[in-house]
Amino acid sequence: MIEQVAVDHGLNTAAIAVVAGCFVLWVLVSARLERIYISAPFAFVVMGLAVNHQPLQFVHLNVHSSTVRSLAEITLALVLFSDASRVNLHALRRDLGPPVRLLAIGLPLTIGLGTALAFGIIPGIGLWVAATIAAIVAPTDAALGATIMEDRRVPTRVRRLLNVESGLNDGIATPFVNLFLAGAVATEVAHQTTALGAARELLVGAGVGIGVGVVGGWLLRTATQRGWSGNGFRPMAALALAIFSYAAAIEAGGNGFVASFVAGMAFGSIVGGDPASTMAFTEEAGELLSLLVWLAFGAVMVVPGFEHASWQDYVFAVLALTLIRMLPVALATFRSGLDRGAVLFVGWFGPRGLASVVFGLIAYDALAPPDAGRVLSVVTITVTFSVIAHGLSASPLAALYGTRVGTTEEEGHEQAGALPVRVRSIAGNRSARRSGGGSS
Repeated sequence: MIEQVAVDHGLNTAAIAVVAGCFVLWVLVSARLERIYISAPFAFVVMGLAVNHQPLQFVHLNVHSSTVRSLAEITLALVLFSDASRVNLHALRRDLGPPVRLLAIGLPLTIGLGTALAFGIIPGIGLWVAATIAAIVAPTDAALGATIMEDRRVPTRVRRLLNVESGLNDGIATPFVNLFLAGAVATEVAHQTTALGAARELLVGAGVGIGVGVVGGWLLRTATQRGWSGNGFRPMAALALAIFSYAAAIEAGGNGFVASFVAGMAFGSIVGGDPASTMAFTEEAGELLSLLVWLAFGAVMVVPGFEHASWQDYVFAVLALTLIRMLPVALATFRSGLDRGAVLFVGWFGPRGLASVVFGLIAYDALAPPDAGRVLSVVTITVTFSVIAHGLSASPLAALYGTRVGTTEEEGHEQAGALPVRVRSIAGNRSARRSGGGSS
C-alpha cells in the first residue's frame, strides 16, 4: 500500500486558485456585465472584497502585505513604461497644445488646489500630508473610461486629449508624491537632508531611465535591422526593459517609477519598426497585473479604508472628483479652442485608478499610523467613488456628448495631423487596442 505524503509547495495554492477562479468568472460574464456598464476594475474590486471577507473569506490578506505592495509597484512600473512608450516624441510635436496645457498647468493646479482643500477640510493632518494626499489622487487613468476612447461619436481631439493626459500624468505626478512624502516623514532637523535625498532619487531615476530606454531601443532596432532578433521574441525585450529600468534605478539609489516612465518614452521614440507589436506583450502583462491590483484593492483596502473614514474624507473625495479636477481643467484649457461642453466633458472624465492605489499603499507603509490611516481612507474612498461613478457614466455620457456635438470620424479637420488614439483598456474589450482605439 502506497502511503500518501503531503507536500509543502511553498505556495499559497488556495489564494492562487481563488485568483484564477475570479479571472475565469469575469471572462464568462464580461460581455454581459459590460452591457450594464459594469467594468472590469469594478468587478474585480467586488470580487476582492468578497473573497477576503465574511461570509466567504477564501483568502487572508491585509493592507500590510508585502506581496500586495510588490505586485502593485511592479504593475505601475510596467504601466508607466507602456503608457510612456505610446507617446512618440516626434509625433507629439504636431499636437502639443491641449495635452501640454493639462500636464504643465492643470496637473500642478490640481495638486495645489487639492493640497489647500485637504489641509482645510481633513482634521489633524499637516501640510506635507495634505500635499501627499493631493498628489496621490491627482493622476488619472483612462483605462477606467475605455468606453469613451472607443466611442467614435466623441470627437477625436477630446479622446486623444484624455488619453495622452492619463498616459503621462501618473509619471509626472511621481516626483511630487515622493517629494511630499519625504517631507511628511522627515523630522524638523532632517527635513533638508530628506528632501535633497528625494531629489537625488528622482535625478538618478531619470538618468537610469534615459540610459535604459535609449540603449535598449537602439540595440533592439539594430538587432532587428540586421536580422539577429526573432520576431516572436522582440516583445519580450520591452517587458524586460520595463522591469530592468525599475529594478536598476532602485539598485542605483534612484526612483524606479521615474526610471520606468522615462525609459518607456525614450524606448518608444527610438525603437522604430512597429512599436505597437513590440509593446503588445508588455501591455497584456500590465493589463493582467492591473486586474490583480484591483482584486487586491478590494481585498485589503476597501474595508479598512471605509471603516476609519470621517465625513471630511467623503467630502474631500467628492471634491477631488469634481471641483479639484474641473476647475484646473477649465483654467488650463482657457482659450485652447475647446468649447464649454468639451471642457466639462474632459473635466469630469478624470478617473482615479492604478497610480493612486499604488501611491496610497506606499504612503501607508511610510507614514506614522495616524497619518497613514487618514491617507488610506481618503485614497480608498476617492478611488472607489471613481470606479463606480466613472464606470457607470462613461458609456451614457459619451453617447450623450457625442450625439450633442454631432461629430463623426469622417470629419477631416479632426484627423489632420492627429496622433493615434491608443488606450490601455482593461474593460475586457480588446478591439480598441488592435484597431488603435477607433482612430487612425
